[in-house]
Amino acid sequence: MIHSDTGIIALISNAGLMVRFVLLLLLIFSISSWAIIIYKYRYLKNALKQSALFTDFFWDSRDFSDVFKKAKEFGGSPAERIFRVVYLELKKLAQSGADFEKDTSKGTDAESFPIRSEYFVSGNLKRSLRRSINTETTKMSQMVPFLATTGNTAPFIGLFGTVWGIMNSFHSIGIRGSANLAVVAPGISEALVATAAGLAAAIPAVIAFNYFLQKISTIESELQSFASDLLNIIERDIIRSERS
Repeated sequence: MIHSDTGIIALISNAGLMVRFVLLLLLIFSISSWAIIIYKYRYLKNALKQSALFTDFFWDSRDFSDVFKKAKEFGGSPAERIFRVVYLELKKLAQSGADFEKDTSKGTDAESFPIRSEYFVSGNLKRSLRRSINTETTKMSQMVPFLATTGNTAPFIGLFGTVWGIMNSFHSIGIRGSANLAVVAPGISEALVATAAGLAAAIPAVIAFNYFLQKISTIESELQSFASDLLNIIERDIIRSERS
């Protein structure tokens, strides 16, 4: 094992400038990918956990005011942030309705400004929910495309280093006028290290990219379901109660 590691280090140290540059570039890609993988894994794991805890608390309570007061305890939950947006939007609409009632008491035609109508409130809440879900999805997806970029480009970058190294090997053969194994093998070995480095950077990135896409899709689906349930509760228990 020690001999093998020493051999790889020797190949890298004896490689040409272009191959070294390619290996350095692949190292940057690999380090960046692993940093994103570790960060996103923790972020999405915490988002799933906190969202599950928050939704359980929400269904146990069903009191919007109480849930809003304790929502900060679930700070890593996308569902919690969506609820806060909807709750604050409800307060704005309630305030808007109160201000409108003051205006209509002075003679304004209420039918011309249906601020308090069910369709107006429902439409505003749907837009707020849609924006919130899009915001959360965008936040979860940040930096993930870099993994796809690494998976798509790293093998080709490594291949470029390999081709360049083989070109140098053939150039050496032409200069020395000899094609024996002792002349060809070192240059080709140096070149193949670039291909191996490209694959080493690309494979984890592709696996992580697919994994994160699946997790983000799962969380987004749960947020859509929670948003629908939240809107149904509001329409049934709050908006329609005002009409009775």
